[in-house]
Amino acid sequence: MFDKLLYIETFGCQMNVNDSERIVSMLAELGYAPTNEASAADMILLNTCSVRGGAEEKVYRRLANLRIYKRDGKKQIIAVGGCVAQQEGEELLRKLPYLDLVIGTHNLHLLPDMVRGAERGERRSETTFIDNEQRLDLFPSIKGESRLSRFVTVMQGCDNFCSYCIVPYVRGREISRRSADILKEITQLAEEGVKEVILLGQNVNSYGLNTEHEPSFPELIRLVAKIDGIERIRFTTSHPKDMSDELIACFADVPKLSGQIHLPAQSGSDSVLKAMKRGYSRSSYLEKIHKLKAIRPDIVITGDIIVGFPGESDEDFEQTLSLMEEVRYIDIFSFVYSPRPGTKAAELSDDLPKAVKMARLDRLMELQRHHTRDISKAYVGTVMSVLVEGEGRLPGQISGKGEIGRIVNFPGDTSLIGTFVDVKITKAYPNSFLGELL
Repeated sequence: MFDKLLYIETFGCQMNVNDSERIVSMLAELGYAPTNEASAADMILLNTCSVRGGAEEKVYRRLANLRIYKRDGKKQIIAVGGCVAQQEGEELLRKLPYLDLVIGTHNLHLLPDMVRGAERGERRSETTFIDNEQRLDLFPSIKGESRLSRFVTVMQGCDNFCSYCIVPYVRGREISRRSADILKEITQLAEEGVKEVILLGQNVNSYGLNTEHEPSFPELIRLVAKIDGIERIRFTTSHPKDMSDELIACFADVPKLSGQIHLPAQSGSDSVLKAMKRGYSRSSYLEKIHKLKAIRPDIVITGDIIVGFPGESDEDFEQTLSLMEEVRYIDIFSFVYSPRPGTKAAELSDDLPKAVKMARLDRLMELQRHHTRDISKAYVGTVMSVLVEGEGRLPGQISGKGEIGRIVNFPGDTSLIGTFVDVKITKAYPNSFLGELL
């Protein structure tokens, strides 16, 4: 029985979205039901990300805004989880006397006990990294609300130590989940009506590389594809250096594998890629893109680009723009470089004026807008397979994700929810499509 309300704000990546879903599932057993109203909640949790600069300041500002609810005499529990919690730890409790709980990235299994303590007025921080044997037994698996599409975590952490990236320091080293546990969970999800799974990891295509007696990631995809009821498979996020020919081949001969891949380049300049310690060159990245397009001509590619990395010259930036012209991403996440504490890049001289960085970002985003518009318009008049997941934006519409991962809204009856239907695309928007049911 639910007698309390839980409000969660999720920052950053899909790993955090998955963690938030897990938190909702765990705290349901303590009587907490999710709410969209922070003011009405008995517990407020910020699930944070520290990948981008200013993350800590953003969290502190948001917590200061939430303090008003305790000033009103309410006994709300306020908690911080995720990467900023892992990074700041006890310091958050020291600086913010109205904060109750700090939960690190390896400690979600302790959350129910921590919440029980907070309900008794206890304050607590848990940010200890746990060993791999214990991590294997605690891999996230979500119970509760059944949906048509679900994340399934297959690996955690990262061993790459890119010079700008804080992930290995706040999420830990790579560990691959047991394939038997993955397949058991997905089989159960399929029995509950799930049609699509998104295989999730910080560096998902390195799954199994450091683990004996487990399949490689391409082999895992093929095993998942054999599970009855699962009709579409996606995965994120991929590191280009681990995009093997075996994995590329899956896009040709695993029909259930979505025709979309997120493959971050970060830069188009070899000198910048070397300084970033990315482990690949511009030419090797483009070689993988060409192989993907040759084996699956309709594949769409999304990516990440960082501008203004220390030492990036005008020529380096122009090489990034030319790489974008060659790849033609349908979407990218683009960022101005900001140093993260403890990373190697934070030790580099970063003397590029902010105005130059912002000008480069503006140019890059304008180019991407053109690519997004042109690629999206090319779908008008084509037919797309859509998994109907719910009602659309307007009355009488239903909505779902198409083959390339974009939302498609179209007139239709809600009885179609849970099915795959063919939809003719009639109009393209920056982030979605409008269509008509065939």
